[in-house]
Amino acid sequence: QVQLVESGGGLVQTGGSLRLSCAASGTIFSFNVMGWYRQSPGKQRELVATITTGDIANYADSGKGRFTISRDNANKNMVYLQMNSLKPEDTAVYYCYFFGGSRYWGQGTQVTVSS
Repeated sequence: QVQLVESGGGLVQTGGSLRLSCAASGTIFSFNVMGWYRQSPGKQRELVATITTGDIANYADSGKGRFTISRDNANKNMVYLQMNSLKPEDTAVYYCYFFGGSRYWGQGTQVTVSS
């Protein structure tokens, strides 16, 4: 089992920045993928970004050039999502994602971007 604890959501104006954090704990394999998905009301959950233990990152087109995903150098089970130039369409619940043998989700953190 893997537990995910997220933090960093909130309310920000258009053009602002937020940084989300997610800490994984439990039974964690040496190779895994962590990342973020988001879901807006009435929409399906969608990929934001993922990163492997080898620091290979993958981004959805919506966040390219604005979002940066990274792992903590000292604690590879911690992942961050730096979001810059936020837009109202980025408003969603953001879920931390972990895959390492099985798939796990965090409880979600609300990000609201006001226009």
